[in-house]
Amino acid sequence: MSSTAGLILTCKAAVAWEAGKPLIIQDVEVAPPQAMEVRIKIKYTSLCRTDLYFWESKGQTPLLPRIFGHEAAGVVESVGEGVSDLEVGDHVLPVFTGECGDCRHCRSDVSNMCDLLRINPVRGVMLADGQSRFSINGEPVNHFLGTSTFSEYTVVHSGCVAKINPLAPLDKVCILSCGVSTGLGATLNVAKPERGSSVAVFGLGAVGLAAAEGARIAGASRIIGVDRSSKRFDEAKKFGVTDFVNTSEHDRPIQEVIAEMTNGGVDRSVECTGNIDNMISAFECVHDGWGVAVLVGVPSKDAVFMTKPINVLNERTLKGTFFGNYKPRTDLPSVVDMYMNKQLELEKFITHRIPFSEINKAFEYMVKGEGLRCIISMED
Repeated sequence: MSSTAGLILTCKAAVAWEAGKPLIIQDVEVAPPQAMEVRIKIKYTSLCRTDLYFWESKGQTPLLPRIFGHEAAGVVESVGEGVSDLEVGDHVLPVFTGECGDCRHCRSDVSNMCDLLRINPVRGVMLADGQSRFSINGEPVNHFLGTSTFSEYTVVHSGCVAKINPLAPLDKVCILSCGVSTGLGATLNVAKPERGSSVAVFGLGAVGLAAAEGARIAGASRIIGVDRSSKRFDEAKKFGVTDFVNTSEHDRPIQEVIAEMTNGGVDRSVECTGNIDNMISAFECVHDGWGVAVLVGVPSKDAVFMTKPINVLNERTLKGTFFGNYKPRTDLPSVVDMYMNKQLELEKFITHRIPFSEINKAFEYMVKGEGLRCIISMED
């Protein structure tokens, strides 16, 4: 065990005290891990749009104070009772969803939606005892998605921790713990385009570009990027995108534009915006007989998806996906290996790097729509 095992650690964390206000870096106490938990020293973290959404707290009741962050990589500092598959010193990715290994979903070969450890953005405490592991002057601070990686140390359920190749550079593979894996898996695991096929990707943010990267890896010959901002098109070429459709430049349904471009429709589509109109277009733009559309973006809870039944009867398939259908503990190590084997290119997703002391800059970049992923070094 490490020399700090069982002790309360004091470290720096970026704490959100008010919705939409700059995070405050301050000392927090981090309790030891309890049963089936591990305490991780975070080396690098990144900002994902989900962090931004809950930080802004628009249309929701904020759970504050809170430590955000869920895309990260680090090293196990200590382990709690019952943890047998992780050891001190292991290089790991903490993940916002988990894999208990025992529920029906975890035992299934086709599902990654663990009953016990599925994402829960409204829970601010740990499962073991309903308590927070963070505190400031004895007062609890809420967790976020069970990860809270905007802290030098954090405590995570062991089922939400993927052990990875210790040779993998943590400042690169940290982005695999959420957005990139979500888009990549949506294409490779769910859409499954064949070599030489055509793929349309709706939304060219980080998740959409990861979906395009998956299409590139699969050998798609034509990858059509669909977005309302032409600024994103040049960057998208790095990810294999060959054609572009700007939705703001057309006064007819985009599915009609794509069908005309592709002689009846694309073989596969991946929707990464959560916009209902885009979701309908993504489904209706795939070719009849064999086309498959995959929905990744999350719409508002009251949104309704409408299409004509004949689109289904004509043998178009609509699928949804959660975290790219990757089981965190089982599958993420192999995604890291894809990067190590030079199949997957991660560097092109990383557009900014900042020290932890400047973490609020990452929020500024994302609010302004600048860049894809900002790597935050916890040790600079």
